[in-house]
Amino acid sequence: MADLIPDPLRAARLILSLRRQGITDDGVLTGMETVDRGVFVDENLRPMVAKDCALPIPCGQMIPRPIVTAKLLRALQIEPGKDARVLLVGSGSGYTAALLSQISRHVYGVERYERLVEQSRLRLETLGVENVTIRHGNGLEGLAQHGPFDRILMAGAVKTIPAVLMEQLSKQGRLVTPIESKTGAQLLRTVTYDRDVTDEHMPDRLAPLTDSIARSL
Repeated sequence: MADLIPDPLRAARLILSLRRQGITDDGVLTGMETVDRGVFVDENLRPMVAKDCALPIPCGQMIPRPIVTAKLLRALQIEPGKDARVLLVGSGSGYTAALLSQISRHVYGVERYERLVEQSRLRLETLGVENVTIRHGNGLEGLAQHGPFDRILMAGAVKTIPAVLMEQLSKQGRLVTPIESKTGAQLLRTVTYDRDVTDEHMPDRLAPLTDSIARSL
């Protein structure tokens, strides 16, 4: 079980802010109220956790603002009790994986930086999260050996969605990713197994995903 946010007032403010910005999905709100973002950053950054800002983590990566994370999770449309199996491309600090663990049967995360893999595994283990598996690898190749997946979440932007990831969706599956549009803006794109596409506004730009495994870090 993940740690509760230790300050009830901070948790209440977070949920109120998300509701005001249009997030009403009970599963998403419960997860974000339950999992403390501060656990996934260095101790010196924990005073910043209550602020509406992205937070830096090692290897030049970031944990997005809460509204961005909430919109990514909402777009997945994970129904309670449906035992979803989720692939997370770019698992980073492990925070998003911990959130997904609250509403999914099992989460498979792939991260290109070995340092982040090791840190996130330790944090998830410390929190008692047992339904998350983090792998070191190229997330843009997916994890076919563990597929098919009911949901695939790409935690960074791409110009095009790799066909190999679409091939790993279950028949009722959906993939969610920030995508670069022709205008230069980023959109939040959802693609179903049947190739139905919907786009919505992205509140912030996310860093692009890299098609490789990091040689160091």
